[in-house]
Amino acid sequence: MKKAILQLETLACPTCMQKIEGAIKSVAGVDKDSVKVLFNASKAKANFDTSLTNIEEITNAVRAIGYDVLKASEK
Repeated sequence: MKKAILQLETLACPTCMQKIEGAIKSVAGVDKDSVKVLFNASKAKANFDTSLTNIEEITNAVRAIGYDVLKASEK
């Protein structure tokens, strides 16, 4: 398992946070219990199985619902 850390555009409301969380959770291979979107920091974190997905797929899921990912990294 690796951890994805996404720096997001500034989040305007808690609904944005919930939409992003849902998009990340929808990616196969993401540990749904690990997904956290930090509203005040405009960051999202999630653990994922590298044999099922990658940082690009997680980033694309967020972008697909209309939010910009300013930076993506994994640990």
